[in-house]
Amino acid sequence: MKIRRNLLHADDGTQCAFQRSPNQGGRLSPRYLVMHYTAGANADSAIAHMLKPTAKVSAHLVIARDGTMTQLVPFNKIAWHAGQSRWHGLVGLNRHAIGIELDNAGKLKMQGGEWRSWFGRTYAEPDVAVATHMHDDVERGWHIYSEAQLTAATGAAQAIVAHYGLADVLGHDDIAPNRKFDPGPAFPMESFRASVTGRDNDAPLAFTTRSQLNIRSGPGTGRDKLRPEPLDKGQRLLVLSRHGSWCQVEVIDDDDQPDLTGWVHGDYIEPAS
Repeated sequence: MKIRRNLLHADDGTQCAFQRSPNQGGRLSPRYLVMHYTAGANADSAIAHMLKPTAKVSAHLVIARDGTMTQLVPFNKIAWHAGQSRWHGLVGLNRHAIGIELDNAGKLKMQGGEWRSWFGRTYAEPDVAVATHMHDDVERGWHIYSEAQLTAATGAAQAIVAHYGLADVLGHDDIAPNRKFDPGPAFPMESFRASVTGRDNDAPLAFTTRSQLNIRSGPGTGRDKLRPEPLDKGQRLLVLSRHGSWCQVEVIDDDDQPDLTGWVHGDYIEPAS
């Protein structure tokens, strides 16, 4: 797929379906791609909602379960998909990210021996993944994503990330932890990120500290400090994993060797230049 004049096109030059949402802001210079689920009945209802001025919500792209894509906001304009959010020192990711919504019911509840969505639709076992979200400790049902949908999302995301030189692919649950749960554990984020960015699934990302920063034994300010003095500003790190706003990192010394492994808050680190 290709980006032309901030609109998505197929390889044959055909423009993706476009319906302009009134819910958009000023110019966007994106740094990230954020993945969402619609938590609704279908793509058409999600699109119709985002076309209403009173909804005050939108995304750049909506992908149906059959892979059909509809663009609502040009990629150089701010869409209203992230809400209250932060990531690595950035606050309000609407101003820094392109948003893709995937048609998916989201969390499901077992009622009367059936998996049921919040809007009352039931789902068969093959359409449900039972998993625990990273921000939760309760095992729940989650609507799975279709193969056609994931294939379309991968192609669109690859084109977007390459065209705009985006730093990473994130979930709404990364940038708004404990408030949002999308795209959820049914979405294959690690393999998707690897396919889109060209990085191996387990390839650590290089970062530096934005200020002096404590490194801890686990994710949270209640965890023990691993050293009495904070890391220096500009300290090089490799991010190994994430838990909400916290990152497990490996500290790299002046000889390019791993020195210490621990956890730091993601607001105080930034991608290495």
